[in-house]
Amino acid sequence: MSKKPIFHFEISERKFLLKLFDILFALLSLTIVGIIFQFDYFRINSDTWTWTLVFIVYLSFFGNVFELYDLQKADRFDSVLKNVLLTTSLTVLFYMLTPFLTPSLPENRLQIIFFFLSVAISLLIWRSLYISLISSPRFYKRVLVVGDSFDIKLIAESLQKADPNYFVVGYINTDETLKTDIARADLLRFEVEELVQTVKDEHISEIVVTSAFQRGLMLPLYNQLSTLQKQGFSIRDYSQVYEEITQRIPVQNVDKDFYRYFPFSRNHQNKFYLLAFRSFDIIVSIFGILIGIILSPFIILGNLIANRGKTFYFQERVGKNGEVFKIVKLRTMNKDAEISGPQFAQKKDLRVTKFGRFLRRSRLDEIPQFYNVLLGDMSLIGPRPERPVFVDELSELIPFYDTRHIIKPGLTGWAQVMANYGDCYDDSLEKLQYDLYYIKHRGIFLDLSILLKTCSTVLFFRGQ
Repeated sequence: MSKKPIFHFEISERKFLLKLFDILFALLSLTIVGIIFQFDYFRINSDTWTWTLVFIVYLSFFGNVFELYDLQKADRFDSVLKNVLLTTSLTVLFYMLTPFLTPSLPENRLQIIFFFLSVAISLLIWRSLYISLISSPRFYKRVLVVGDSFDIKLIAESLQKADPNYFVVGYINTDETLKTDIARADLLRFEVEELVQTVKDEHISEIVVTSAFQRGLMLPLYNQLSTLQKQGFSIRDYSQVYEEITQRIPVQNVDKDFYRYFPFSRNHQNKFYLLAFRSFDIIVSIFGILIGIILSPFIILGNLIANRGKTFYFQERVGKNGEVFKIVKLRTMNKDAEISGPQFAQKKDLRVTKFGRFLRRSRLDEIPQFYNVLLGDMSLIGPRPERPVFVDELSELIPFYDTRHIIKPGLTGWAQVMANYGDCYDDSLEKLQYDLYYIKHRGIFLDLSILLKTCSTVLFFRGQ
């Protein structure tokens, strides 16, 4: 192969670059400002290393909370501008509020403004460089999809939606019974015998295979793929790529040998992890219940005025191992919301009252569920518990739906912070894919990521 694929950054590499250069640009800016303007509130030296460490921790934490490292938003300057200002504001605020770890407030309060502007401007300069350079088409990963009958349009859209820098150039369809072209101009169709030349001409970085050898990968194509692989070319399975990029499991593409592709996380049997997880559940649920008690007078008054009915309601939900329990929630709908029988809540459900919509968007309607967490029916993190009637329906329609019940349902979860609102079959399928990803990769770091994203959901009022 005479032409090398164009250089590209992987997802993990781009996230690492964002985090690393956020810190470096901010520290460099503070250093320069300190030298030019005799800015002594924040100094970087061996005597004040704790100040720098605390600053890095705050910047990284609030950067995660305000989605500075969300790749779908990192390449849009309008989102970056808002998130940088929020991150900088909270970083500076918390830095000033912890003087036992950070320097005392300066007598000249203008230094605080210098501090804020130095961090904000440096981050915006770096993020502008990221958008114009690293996030530009010259660094896209150019991909060719190979396999038998498949929905190439759906594959391209799902992968590129999850990673804007992942560009599907075209496809080779090995199913001879399907000869029609896809009605999308930017997806090119190539023939099997053109594979090696296509890789050269189109600067392909990776080939994604969507079928097994025995099902649709004929011998001539298999030999070409084998030759490319021996030369160090990246050839990967679609399920693996889909899981890595979208962070969910493609259950619709997995056959009956599901458990070969879906090894459960070892943390399901890790007694130390489970004990720590349960202890965390108890501590957080106690704090949550106390917050609920403090807010209860305002919620009860708002309910009396705007909802005019019972404040709480109880409903059966399916928990771990399929056992049914009663969940407690704040009522957000009209009293006769289900007079015609159970039905999915819609994204803009007319049955939800104005006060109920506020409770949902602020996630205050979930506070009573801390009681279920304290009892052990639920956990802080896990798949959302669904009603038995909907579980029966979805189990008939969606493969492996019951698998989500091998762990306790959660107050929040990977699907809640990543997926669309579940008001139809497609949304339920997407949420299941995220739930199974969590079950497969369950661990401390994923749990922390969910908690940070939940903070973002609450702060940005994205509750449904």
